[in-house]
Amino acid sequence: MQKQQNKKDSSLKIVKEVVRYFLPIVWKTRKSYFFSGVIQVVVGAISPFVKILVLPLIIDELLGGRDVQKLISYAAIMVLGDVFLSLIDSIMGVVMEKYAEKFNNYITEEMSRRVMELDFQLTEDKKALDQMEAARTGMDWYSGGVHGIFQQLFNIASAVIAIIGVVVLILMNAPILFILTAIVLVITAILNNKNNKIEIEAYGRLSKLNRVFGYLGWELTDFRYGKDIRLYGAKDMMVEKWQSYNKETLKNWKWQADEHLPLNMIKTAVDVFRNLGTYLYLGILVIVGKISIGIFSQMLSAGNTFTMSMHTLVGTIQEVVKRCNYAYEYVKFMDYPAAIEKGDRPVKEGAHTIEFKNVSFTYPGADVKVLDGVNVTLHPGEHLSVVGLNGAGKTTFVKLLCRLYDPTEGEILLDGVNIKEYDYNEYMALFAPVFQDFKLFAFSIKDNVSLDGNCEEEDMSALLEQVGLKEKISTLEKGAETMLFKAFDEDGIEPSGGEQQKIAIARALYKKAPVVILDEPTAALDPVAEYDIYRQFDTLVGGKTAIYISHRLSSCKFCDRIAVFSEGRIKEYGTHDELVGLEGGVYAEMFAAQAQYYN
Repeated sequence: MQKQQNKKDSSLKIVKEVVRYFLPIVWKTRKSYFFSGVIQVVVGAISPFVKILVLPLIIDELLGGRDVQKLISYAAIMVLGDVFLSLIDSIMGVVMEKYAEKFNNYITEEMSRRVMELDFQLTEDKKALDQMEAARTGMDWYSGGVHGIFQQLFNIASAVIAIIGVVVLILMNAPILFILTAIVLVITAILNNKNNKIEIEAYGRLSKLNRVFGYLGWELTDFRYGKDIRLYGAKDMMVEKWQSYNKETLKNWKWQADEHLPLNMIKTAVDVFRNLGTYLYLGILVIVGKISIGIFSQMLSAGNTFTMSMHTLVGTIQEVVKRCNYAYEYVKFMDYPAAIEKGDRPVKEGAHTIEFKNVSFTYPGADVKVLDGVNVTLHPGEHLSVVGLNGAGKTTFVKLLCRLYDPTEGEILLDGVNIKEYDYNEYMALFAPVFQDFKLFAFSIKDNVSLDGNCEEEDMSALLEQVGLKEKISTLEKGAETMLFKAFDEDGIEPSGGEQQKIAIARALYKKAPVVILDEPTAALDPVAEYDIYRQFDTLVGGKTAIYISHRLSSCKFCDRIAVFSEGRIKEYGTHDELVGLEGGVYAEMFAAQAQYYN
């Protein structure tokens, strides 16, 4: 698929890929969909023939014998047949819309799963994000979804059956009409093809704008940004950016309309030519006695049906190609190449030794090394404090350890084996991190802690007590079932920054992973709460391996070893007592600078 992303695939190949991808999905989710589709095909194919075959009989009878009983019979057949077929078509339309909704829900769910399973590195990659946006808009806005594609295929089948029938009638009575109509259709097909290319190009331009356009639209209405927008006077800047991208979007739509206009004018002229030619030719055949008035009307209907069916066939084929081009963006995203290598080696139970061996890392698209030749070993049960100024590489160190990224150079070893060789999910299960930018969801407190909904009440109570939240939550009417925030529940609570951080720490402890990572865990806590977290640190983490990132060096006293990061390297490594006594050392200077505030 990566090669398919780097070169333009043929239309036929794209259609085959899309149909091959979605056909099993349709079959898996709703087999009866195809039965309904067959009914639609048959009804759509035979509906025109009720009028084509019966109306000439009525006209000839009116001009000839004028038998009232026959006229009533013909009229009844035509009217009732049309009503019956229209009724069946309407019912099938409603049924198909229900199927369409089910398919849309399935596709949305699968895309959501894919987004959540995507390698984290790709969530910060512009190409991947653009592909995700193209996939979303391609399925939601442009392709019509799974049903939108297969409905076109059903329409093609109906059109083919109808064309075969009317071609037989036309060739029997007015063969030149067939040639005239075919010429017009070829011209129309060429014009439609040009229009479709214009729309696909316009879609390509829009997909690049839609992600930014949607982001701005969301930020402008998201109450979470309300304080910053108001206090920093960001309203005008946000609106101006919105207007700027809105102008770009409208500019694209105008370009599309301008490109369509001359082609549509030519199509109108061609249709006028076809109508004039048809009436002139059939009129001559009536005058010379080749056909009757009834057959004249039949040929008009057959000609119109042939034209419409051919328009439907050609236009629908082009529509299928166009919609499949849109849907193909979804297919490409669902098969987007992995950013990191994954093995299948099982992770053994028990204690683990982790080693960074000459590890360097540069973020994709950047030139500067964030980490440069890092070497450190973390033994089972050891508590490591990672300190350093902002931008020193502390959080990146943790991201590499958790396999959110892979090292650019060097390797990370787990029990002497490169972590790339291990089963990815088993390896990820080793870590319970709390990052600086952790996120809580608008779910219950219990759901935010467990994230799997399986936590027993006693275990939940113990966790909340460990992190100092039990007393607070006991005052809530619904306890741990209380919803966070008010996005979906007006009775939801708005926890303070410190309370949110404690919930995130409880989440990490609930996972019962052998390695706990706390990235600035006390950043939002007041001094008293900070002291409590430090005092209970050994109790919270127990005998687990722990990595503790902090700017507050007083926390380092609770750790076995301290790694001092500076300019992407570990400049100093040792215990608190060793490093604080190191004359002219980075740690000693940082500790002295902070100690004066504590004193």
